[in-house]
Amino acid sequence: MTRPVLLVTGASSGIGAATARAAADRGWRLVLVARTGPALEALAAELGGRDVAVSAPCDVGDWDQVRVLPEVAVAAFGRLDAVFANAAAVVATSFRHGTGTPEQWRELVLTNVYGTAITVRATLPALIAARGHLLLTGSVAGQVTVPGQLYSVTKWAVTALARSLRAELVTTGVRTTLIAPGLTDSGVVSPDRAADPMLRPDDVARAVLYALDQPPEVDVNEIVIRPTGQDQHR
Repeated sequence: MTRPVLLVTGASSGIGAATARAAADRGWRLVLVARTGPALEALAAELGGRDVAVSAPCDVGDWDQVRVLPEVAVAAFGRLDAVFANAAAVVATSFRHGTGTPEQWRELVLTNVYGTAITVRATLPALIAARGHLLLTGSVAGQVTVPGQLYSVTKWAVTALARSLRAELVTTGVRTTLIAPGLTDSGVVSPDRAADPMLRPDDVARAVLYALDQPPEVDVNEIVIRPTGQDQHR
């Protein structure tokens, strides 16, 4: 049986890289997507080279770059079975105090909302043809109210997107899973939360693989995963 193919955005570090490693260990082949080409090349080499993983440097906020990602998968491996739309930006914000620049706010929304949406749009035809699996990285911050945090707003949008997609795709055979982690030690943590309990990227990767490992008749729609001891309102 030909090994399945998973495309991961935000694959150069954190949850994306951890998921790529876990998936490769389970026999998946990978298309690794992020802005940072050298980091992707290094990860692809670590996973076993072009027989296992290929890098596809891409800005997920640029439609002309995103639209060709399914072609990269087919050219490398002949198929595309699953997509993990994981790329995200994190910026400290406050509406009241004007924290963060307007350009940073724009980048946050473009990456987290628009980038996720166009990744879905670009890859859905291949996933429908394969009766494949679509996974999106949301957040606990997209399930609770966080004062003044535009990041939370973008992750609420991803939560809504995942639910809307499942409703639209329910007759296609495509499974849709929202992965909603709590605070994760993926390299960007605000100083006020540095002492809080945190997940490791590997913890979230296991949740992704749990969803992927289910038989075709099982559709795991949402997984919320918090570190033990995290306040339920954060």
